[in-house]
Amino acid sequence: MPTRVVVTGMGLVTCLGSGVASNWEALEAGRSGIGPITLFDTTRFATRIAGEVRGNFDPQGFIPEKELRRLDRFQQFALVAGAEAMKDSGLECPPANPFRYGIVIGSGMGGLGTIESGLEVFRIKGPKGSHPLMIPKVVANLAPGLLSIKYGFKGPNFALVNACTSGASAIGEAYLMIQSGRVDAIITGGTEAVVTEFSVSCFNALRALSTRNGDPERASRPFDKDRDGFVIAEGAGIMLLESLPHATNRGARIYGEVIGYGATGDAYHVVMPDPEGEGAYQAMKLALEDANLDPGKIDYINAHGTGTELNDIMETRAIKRLFGKAAYSVSLSGTKSMTGHMIGAAGSVEAIYCLLTMAKSVIPPTINLDNPDPECDLNYTPLQAAPRKVEYALTNSFAFGGQNASLVFRGLG
Repeated sequence: MPTRVVVTGMGLVTCLGSGVASNWEALEAGRSGIGPITLFDTTRFATRIAGEVRGNFDPQGFIPEKELRRLDRFQQFALVAGAEAMKDSGLECPPANPFRYGIVIGSGMGGLGTIESGLEVFRIKGPKGSHPLMIPKVVANLAPGLLSIKYGFKGPNFALVNACTSGASAIGEAYLMIQSGRVDAIITGGTEAVVTEFSVSCFNALRALSTRNGDPERASRPFDKDRDGFVIAEGAGIMLLESLPHATNRGARIYGEVIGYGATGDAYHVVMPDPEGEGAYQAMKLALEDANLDPGKIDYINAHGTGTELNDIMETRAIKRLFGKAAYSVSLSGTKSMTGHMIGAAGSVEAIYCLLTMAKSVIPPTINLDNPDPECDLNYTPLQAAPRKVEYALTNSFAFGGQNASLVFRGLG
């Protein structure tokens, strides 16, 4: 019989704040974290807004100053969110049998900021100007690598690069490894730092980003007819997954259980989703089948909801196809309306939001949903949070290239 898998620790770094508590307070209040970009000069850019991590983010409280200078921003986010998750879990480290403990972290682009700054130096100084720690700051696998060094986990240790599904895919693959009995616990989630000059300019070239620069808090508009693209963002969502027996034996607090995971590919286009949502439909269907759950049992869906027309309509169609009449009774929300789109970290952050929704019995709102797209006619919890008891929650993540991942969680009841 498959081993049950539970969540015992959670950590967040987003534009809504550093820490689970500050994120939930902002979500429940319907407060956006999106504002003007301060990380670089945006004078020449069509888009000058983002979901930047700022405010109470203080990596020096978690990472020694000497080490901090050797880390890319995406690695800093992972270590800070990871520290919160591990402290929250109460797990003693290093564990007695470290090979039964693993790390799986997703990141769509790794150390993009370091690549950009390194190339500038290289063009000026040539090969002699390259920093000796350039590669360790860039490669995606150093996020899990650094976490494993910090906590002494010696089991499966890898990065998962899957664009916007990276964080959700990492949680799903970690869940499967624990379920199979290969390991007892895994630190998992996603981290991303893509608010950089080159990244923003390239997404602008795709005409994918919102240019509502004069009103940043209202720029991210999932399912709204007046949307004009997604808002790029950064951050990390890290959780500790454990087998239920392992968590119970050590008396851990349990936030919820991972009970389903589905992953598919559209095989359709390099950036556009299948307009009929076949891949999204199948990912949700597989996740519910894995959970042995009828669609009508789902109380809440944290939608991928990027605020792009094709994605919003596709996801709505897929949900209607799978849920039938029940699609109109399930509560949804597009929390990217407040956080922006964190690319590889989005899925893991939103998975944690699902767990908080179940714990608090409150559905976060989709803010800025003032003029709903007629094609998007489900209950997206517009503008204000709504009370609701949630026993089962589903979260969706979809990516350029057609990758799709869905996760199902069960609350404590």
